[in-house]
Amino acid sequence: MAPLPVLARAAAHGGRVALECGPARHTYDALLGRAGHVAAAVLAGGRDLAEARVAFLVPPGPEYVATLWGIWQAGGIALPLSLSATAHELDHVLDDAAPTAVVAAADAAVGLADACRRRGIRLVEPPASSPGGAAPGQAVAPPDVAEERPALILYTSGTTSRPKGVVTTHRCLRAQIESLVEAWRWRPEDRIPLFLPLHHVHGIVNVLCCGLWSGATVDMFPRFDADAILPRVAADAYTLFMAVPTIYVRLIEALDRLPAARRAEVADGFRRMRLMVSGSAALPASVFARWEELTGQRLLERYGMTEIGMALSNPYDGERRPGAVGGPLPGVEVRLVGEDGRTVDRDGEPGEIQVRGPNVFLGYWNRPDATRESFQDGWFRSGDVAVVERGSYRILGRSSLDIIKSGGYKLSALEIEAALLDHPAIGECAVVGLPDATWGEAVAAAVVLREGRSLDAEGLRDWCRGRISPYKIPRVLRVVDALPRNAMGKVTKPAVVAAFARPDG
Repeated sequence: MAPLPVLARAAAHGGRVALECGPARHTYDALLGRAGHVAAAVLAGGRDLAEARVAFLVPPGPEYVATLWGIWQAGGIALPLSLSATAHELDHVLDDAAPTAVVAAADAAVGLADACRRRGIRLVEPPASSPGGAAPGQAVAPPDVAEERPALILYTSGTTSRPKGVVTTHRCLRAQIESLVEAWRWRPEDRIPLFLPLHHVHGIVNVLCCGLWSGATVDMFPRFDADAILPRVAADAYTLFMAVPTIYVRLIEALDRLPAARRAEVADGFRRMRLMVSGSAALPASVFARWEELTGQRLLERYGMTEIGMALSNPYDGERRPGAVGGPLPGVEVRLVGEDGRTVDRDGEPGEIQVRGPNVFLGYWNRPDATRESFQDGWFRSGDVAVVERGSYRILGRSSLDIIKSGGYKLSALEIEAALLDHPAIGECAVVGLPDATWGEAVAAAVVLREGRSLDAEGLRDWCRGRISPYKIPRVLRVVDALPRNAMGKVTKPAVVAAFARPDG
């Protein structure tokens, strides 16, 4: 049996540089060698993990890639853990997935030792590398691993319940990668920074796996650091860039602080990149416009989920409209289904996004009922509501969280949030619907103000007039120090609603 496609592709790239981590460079061959030693360590004398779960808590760098590949080489299911997870959150994952082993770097192993000991889980430290890049010890011949086997379990952010493990097979992972490589035209000459979380599909699939599949070079950072990244941008270190909207906001602020000459150098570095992508949250139109003004780049927005990888994308060539996420990616089928259960066939009519194709996950770990409920006639039910406008999908929000039913209207909380973020006093905001005897739900906004600014409800309503329709203007305003967020950094709307119910906010 041939090796798994991800590993076969890496072997074909051989001596090319796969990773840059500060001054250190690591080739594909060196990473595969280290992965073989990780495989030997997790096998512990066995021949095949036979789909046993192996969790790992490893910082970005060669050890992360070697651990991911090593678990796959050994026939296991890789379960990346969040470096920022609390002990309570890690306990949930360890109890739910019941891994047979946890691979943890030395610093992380200290905090995990007791949790693993109590559960009888073997704790493994990644083999250290020698100066030449190889790891000590004896690698083993890998077992044959079919593509139908599970490859990954990624835990969802759990906004309304305990996080669920999303199981993705090797075949599904390959479909997700190949779709993006085709749509976004990845090539061996590409170079991309990676500062996104590596327990999330955005960082693992969209950047790391696509880059390494293509023979590109991935520049890995422990976290987003504008001071480290901007000089690299000015020096033309990158051809691609992928980030979340919050990071683009921080980059705009960083550029605005630079002296004019230096700002021009960095902006020109961004301008020369062939593609810049924004995802994981809605990109405010004001950020889209300001980024284009600064760099000439029209950011490409896309839509995806842990369960499906990426499903929709604005085109590589062609119009990229702010607030739109384009059309289906190669190999992916997408439809909208209305509340009456029929497929939506008219522009402007809202419906739930449903997805079908080889990119769709296998199921939720040990949750057959949840898996069954998430599908309708073979289509995955995303829970997100969208409309099609001029051939492009526009996300209105979560069916239960971001669609506000007020005065007979169905309002998109995301649309209202995007408008409010243009207010000079508002740094962050979350819009929700509150129960209201007259309107059904009243539009309410929780906002974090920019430093030195003030705002009251009447002032906000005055500002909104002429910018958004009257029925979309928030009737309730609450100024907060920070918005409640989950481990993935996404705003938890139920917590926002609960905050409005408390007298102290």
